[in-house]
Amino acid sequence: MLEKLKKFLHWEASKKPDINLSDELYEQLKPFRLPFILLQLGLLLSTLGYLVVTDYTLIEAFFQSTYTFTGTGFGSLKESEFNAVAILYTALVMLAGSAVLSFCVISIIDILNRGKLISIIKERNMIYKIARLKNHFIICHHNEYTIRLSEQFRAAHIPFVVVDNNDSLEEIAGKYRYPYFVNEDPHTEIAMLKSHLSSAKGIITLSNNIVDNIAQISSVRLYEKELGRKPYYIIGIAQNNEDEEKLKKLGANSVVSPSKLLAQRINAMAVRPDMENLLERFVYQKDTPLDLEEIIVPRYSWLVFKKLKETKLREITQTTVVGITQKDGKFVPMPSADVVVTSECKLLVMGTANGIRYTKQIVVKKDKPEELKYV
Repeated sequence: MLEKLKKFLHWEASKKPDINLSDELYEQLKPFRLPFILLQLGLLLSTLGYLVVTDYTLIEAFFQSTYTFTGTGFGSLKESEFNAVAILYTALVMLAGSAVLSFCVISIIDILNRGKLISIIKERNMIYKIARLKNHFIICHHNEYTIRLSEQFRAAHIPFVVVDNNDSLEEIAGKYRYPYFVNEDPHTEIAMLKSHLSSAKGIITLSNNIVDNIAQISSVRLYEKELGRKPYYIIGIAQNNEDEEKLKKLGANSVVSPSKLLAQRINAMAVRPDMENLLERFVYQKDTPLDLEEIIVPRYSWLVFKKLKETKLREITQTTVVGITQKDGKFVPMPSADVVVTSECKLLVMGTANGIRYTKQIVVKKDKPEELKYV
């Protein structure tokens, strides 16, 4: 049960981050060395001193020096039998202890007031959490698009990391419920390491500045070649057709134009309001009785070179194939029962969420499922 939950959340405890900030953390902890050494040295010297000026055993001398040096108490042992030398030595230990402890407290307060230690610890914890993600999306640049997209991703249980160089990103993440975030320039190598790009599914760059999107796509494609892994799925936004073409030439798989989408939605509302209401009900909203999804037919699938009517998908899964996109990009709308399913084509399937899920399971099988042999 636990393994299924981890798989559902795209969470793996064994994953290690590509960068762990150990060096930065060590640099912040270095100022603690001097107070710690002074404290230990003071306890050691005062213990040896009590062994000389009193008849204490080693453990008694250590106990006496500990509560005297730290100023936490007095009178637990035989202090009433101290001679003048022991009394004078005890006074010196108290003064030295007060000075050392004051120095330690001031040093610790100064380090904490700088704010770097706590922020590095928080960032290190965040990086280790991100390292557990698998097949996540990295959303670059925080803006209104990021806020709306994060809402959709959370509702669909899609893991994502927001990367932005805004100094207030931690407060922004808390306000808009970003579960994972990295405060760096998105196109830099350190941002890619901290966001665990090596195990990500893709990148979504949402800057309003085309230069930022160009830099992001170029950097990701170069990093992809260094890793020698399969291509990332990259989505970008563009404000006009010229910018859209630039991003596609650089390697973006999909480019969204907000102005174009707005015009298309308004046109649909004006020309075919009933169709727009249908899309709003069954496609754009979640938890609807019907769903629409593309399913890729792998090379090894038993469906390859079968006629659509031979697959019996509609009878078994109660779904309907409303379109087929061939490998060469040709789209066949409302395919007939005699259309042949080819390798690596995409089936546009409409049905319930359970039906589509069942269809995915059937499509990826190498051999014809038992339940279909009797239909």
